[in-house]
Amino acid sequence: MRGQLDQKPAWQGIARENGAYYAVIMRTISVKLPDDLFAQLGREAKARRVTKSRLVRESLEKGLYEQPSAGAVSCYDLARDLAGAVKGLPKDLAGNPKYMEGFGR
Repeated sequence: MRGQLDQKPAWQGIARENGAYYAVIMRTISVKLPDDLFAQLGREAKARRVTKSRLVRESLEKGLYEQPSAGAVSCYDLARDLAGAVKGLPKDLAGNPKYMEGFGR
């Protein structure tokens, strides 16, 4: 009929569209945050119009699953100037087992 709103099944309600219901089982954890970080989380969630839980999940996924950016610095990059800094030692020191004889005694 003209003028009637499209009817959605009950399971596709507003709450589901806004992420209040989940298609998978979610575990609950407790996280302790300093006041300033908690306030920042609240502001960001409000600005994005999402729950704090959703914002924390997205942040964890980004931090845990995304590859570091091309400009990220590795541990080797930070200590590169120290590699090979000792002069006068054998070139095969790290790979030759004969240099390990008596080590740790």
